[in-house]
Amino acid sequence: MMNFKGAGTALITPFKSDLTIDFDALTRIVNHQIENGTNYLVALGTTGESATLSAQEKRDVMDCIIQANGNRVPLVIGIGGNHTQAVIEQIQSTNFDGFSALLSVSPYYNKPNQNGIIAHYKSIADHSPLPVILYNVPGRTGSNMSATTQLELASHPNIVATKEASGNMEQIMEIIMNKPTDFHVISGDDALTFPMMAIGASGVISVINHAFPSTFSGMVNDALEGRWNEAKSKHYQILKASQKIFEDGSPGGIKVMLNQMGLCETHLRAPLFPVNSTLENELRQLVVG
Repeated sequence: MMNFKGAGTALITPFKSDLTIDFDALTRIVNHQIENGTNYLVALGTTGESATLSAQEKRDVMDCIIQANGNRVPLVIGIGGNHTQAVIEQIQSTNFDGFSALLSVSPYYNKPNQNGIIAHYKSIADHSPLPVILYNVPGRTGSNMSATTQLELASHPNIVATKEASGNMEQIMEIIMNKPTDFHVISGDDALTFPMMAIGASGVISVINHAFPSTFSGMVNDALEGRWNEAKSKHYQILKASQKIFEDGSPGGIKVMLNQMGLCETHLRAPLFPVNSTLENELRQLVVG
């Protein structure tokens, strides 16, 4: 089974000026991540603008990442939604060769109660050939998965981790304190990764790691190996960037930084819109140093 400790990157989907997928740029980004210490990669999450991709485009992105990766690091695929049966059907129709785990966001918009969330995830886990990672991001979904809910789901044999992006440290501590030994809590908030690891998180699924993979992955691995002073230093080196990339929408911010690095263009698919010019200049300067 995949080792869920360490730094994963939630990959963007780069676009050309005509808004078709730039597979050459995606290959460059995958190589840059792996060559600079990223432990695993996540495809087709929120940062990958998966909501704007067709089914065929999603398949093409998966195939590009598999080929670029060349079995060097584990791959995680994002499949989620707010229609349980539709998610199950998508899982059943997907060829997961090359992928090691499935990341599934909590149902959004229709705001099920906690029992509905539990039933949703148990159905997904029962039908998934891959181990499932929960994803709690109430700022995007409109509802929070409580600690009690996540701990109940942690007892399912095919649910192995949670990506926690609630920002609620009390909730996160409750999960870590009471979880099964082999269940992992993964940070879904770049700026909180260091403090989350200090209380027992296993790592992060990150956005800022696109731009600073050596430093950010280094921070995570320093923390895992108990080098807390070194980890703290790296945390503060990139804390400002970790916050700035979300200031005017994501993944617009991180695409600006990647463009400054020469890895891709900044294009986004509607309804996402480029970041404002003031922030763009700040982000470019953070890359230049």
